[in-house]
Amino acid sequence: MTLFSNSKIGRLRLAGLLEGISLLLLIGIAVPAKHIYGNPALVRAIGPVHGMLFLWFVLNTLSVGVEQQWKFSSITWKVLIACLIPFGTFYIDYTILRKIEATSDK
Repeated sequence: MTLFSNSKIGRLRLAGLLEGISLLLLIGIAVPAKHIYGNPALVRAIGPVHGMLFLWFVLNTLSVGVEQQWKFSSITWKVLIACLIPFGTFYIDYTILRKIEATSDK
C-alpha cells in the first residue's frame, strides 16, 4: 500500500508533507542556529529548498482546486493558509485532503 496515490490530490498531499517538514527544519533548526550561533549556513541551504517546496505546494493547491472545483471560500483558502503555519500542512492533510482523496478514489 502506498502512502500517496498517483492522483493530483496525492501529489498535493506529498507536497504538503515535504513543505511542512522543510518549514519546521527552517524555523526550528536553521533560524535558531543562525541567530544563536551566528551560523547562517543552514538557512542558506534549507531556505531555497523550502521556497521551492512552498511554490510547488501553492501551485498544486490552485491546480487541484480548479480541477476539483473547490469553492475558494470553503476549501482552497484553508489549504493555502496552512502552508504559512507550522504544522498547518499536516493538519490540513489529516482533516481535509485525506478525506477528499478517499472519496475521489471510490
